Amino acid sequence: MTGLPMVVPEPGLPTKVTIYEVGARDGLQNEQTAVPTEVKTEFVRRLLAAGLPVVEATSFVHPKWVPQLADAAELMTALVAGLGDVARDLPVLVPNERGLDRALELGLRHVAVFASATETFAAKNLNRTLDSQFAMFEPTIARALDAGLDVRGYVSMCFGDPWEGPVPVEQVVAVGNRLLDLGCHQLSLGDTIGVATAGHVQALVAGFGAAGIDPDRLALHFHDTYGQALTNVHAGLQAGVTTYDASAGGLGGCPYARSATGNLATEDLVWFLTGLGIEHGVDLRAVVDTSTWMASHLGRPSPSAVVRALAQSPA
Repeated sequence: MTGLPMVVPEPGLPTKVTIYEVGARDGLQNEQTAVPTEVKTEFVRRLLAAGLPVVEATSFVHPKWVPQLADAAELMTALVAGLGDVARDLPVLVPNERGLDRALELGLRHVAVFASATETFAAKNLNRTLDSQFAMFEPTIARALDAGLDVRGYVSMCFGDPWEGPVPVEQVVAVGNRLLDLGCHQLSLGDTIGVATAGHVQALVAGFGAAGIDPDRLALHFHDTYGQALTNVHAGLQAGVTTYDASAGGLGGCPYARSATGNLATEDLVWFLTGLGIEHGVDLRAVVDTSTWMASHLGRPSPSAVVRALAQSPA
């Protein structure tokens, strides 16, 4: 397989993309069987060694809601002990000020908050209304910024909601704008149930552009429920977005949205970008090996097409 895929650049696309790896957090959060802390620690270490520039490690959420991530403090302590200062820059989710307190106690420097673009999902995921969710974010973001941390804002259900159906572009833009006004440095726009299509992606990015928000402040987070994730990445590239969330091996889902299947697989994204000649800095073989290793711990094969194709092929 040496030399594949053949590189054929497409004029007009960005020349470099940042892959924001979410496998260790978003990928594992929905697993029913507990993954040992030492396995998670090794997973993060391997992802970093594969050249992924950003690896989101965990979430400081209450164990009652996401039991799989109950070991967040232990995991980050182990990563700091093993990786040193590098581990303090690994992003972690903090749902509120209590989560932020735990991140600050460990000296972490990059946090994220997660909002909903719809009323129903705000109630199910945050126990808040669409409007009142910002009262929870405001002090969390303000304190994080005062402490010198970078803050990312996730927005879920940006393209469709299983209870409410299609989500108006202007509604998503309004939610995203409020997060940016509070101080988030980047917005990750989530296709939580995987219903986005290429035209919708471009319309949403254009909607943010009309509100004065450039594509370089946006990231796109796709799920592959209907097999559209890479098509949607292509639409995002055409619209100028250069940061894409992905999960090693295609792990993931959302515990509060049953129709949310796995995230866009990091390997599938790397193969796609490589073929377009877009710089990403990731060692594809190393990520495939890592996903194969993690699949053995989870007791099932990776859903990633590229992992399946390359796992048994010669280097």
